[in-house]
Amino acid sequence: MATREVISTGNELAAIAAVDAGCKFFGGYPLTPSSEVMHVISDLLPKIGGTAIQMEDEIAGICCVIGAAMAGDRALTATSGPGVSLKAENLGLAQMAEVPLVLINVMRGGPSTGLPTRVSQGDVLQAKNPSHGDYKSITLCAGSLAECYTETVRAFNLADRFMQPVIVLLDETIGHMHGKAVIPTAQAVEAGIVPRKSFDGPAEEYFPYECEADEPAVLNQMFTGYRYHFTGLHHDKNGFPTEEIETCRKLIQRLEDKVAMHEDELESYEEFMMDDADVMLVAYGSVSLAAKETIRNLRAEGIKAGLFRPITLWPSPAKKMKEYTDKIKNVLVVELNIGQYHSEVQRATARLDIDGLFKVNGRAISPNEIAAKVKELY
Repeated sequence: MATREVISTGNELAAIAAVDAGCKFFGGYPLTPSSEVMHVISDLLPKIGGTAIQMEDEIAGICCVIGAAMAGDRALTATSGPGVSLKAENLGLAQMAEVPLVLINVMRGGPSTGLPTRVSQGDVLQAKNPSHGDYKSITLCAGSLAECYTETVRAFNLADRFMQPVIVLLDETIGHMHGKAVIPTAQAVEAGIVPRKSFDGPAEEYFPYECEADEPAVLNQMFTGYRYHFTGLHHDKNGFPTEEIETCRKLIQRLEDKVAMHEDELESYEEFMMDDADVMLVAYGSVSLAAKETIRNLRAEGIKAGLFRPITLWPSPAKKMKEYTDKIKNVLVVELNIGQYHSEVQRATARLDIDGLFKVNGRAISPNEIAAKVKELY
């Protein structure tokens, strides 16, 4: 794939990626530390005939994005944890109605107002279940400046493939980090765009929610002669509300299975110096950068450490994690929360002896802190 070198921040790269991936609409509200995503895309979209709107609040921000996506546009919103809390109800609407959109969450300290200008990874479990009900979330997590771009691009393709919201997690550190990144060219991204499926038969034979048990709805672009109904209620094949028992059961099971039965399309992770590792670190986002430096330093001291970094957090790469933990005794999960992904690693590996290093005061975890914890434990 053709590439280019750029010097930018993570937030700026996410905005550029959205435009390169075909996004034509942004709706949102400025919220530290995500605001630069909105600032940059507000400049870019009008130049290509797109639209960026600052709404009166976070709820309106997600509502207008859902509307744009219903009309057939690729659409984006960006915020931080408190904004996701406000968007939660309408994220559920998008899950139920199967409306594809991308949400970038640049994580900061919480709960509530928390530490607005400091780093955190406290929204990991929120990203798994941002709204009530049964569905399976898709959440990606950038671990470098380049991935702020590439994971945003991937999110748009996955949103249209699975017809649902896709969350991209950055954090304050990686969102505001400034440096060089090697990213695909805009032409290479455009060539890889995966469009939504559409129905091209007679209108009277079009039933958007009548699909295979493990596949998403097929929602044709509005104003093209195909009629259907959007609702947050349980619905039939046309989208109209129903309480028919079997129809309701099949609908909710399909919302789960359309993701669960295609996890191979979603799974993404990085293995860093894992070939001969005696100690396995699990880290993601900006923390993984400190983990890599730690591993280099530990290996210089004769300690064979390696990193397993999930890039798709939800669904988690459970099988691969278990494959490693079946062979490696010493496992340390490092994250900027009180063990939100640590519990997932325990579940996935069926091991309750997984150690953790957690920090929740808004400051980054240093390589020296990680190294000291490794030496203390192992």
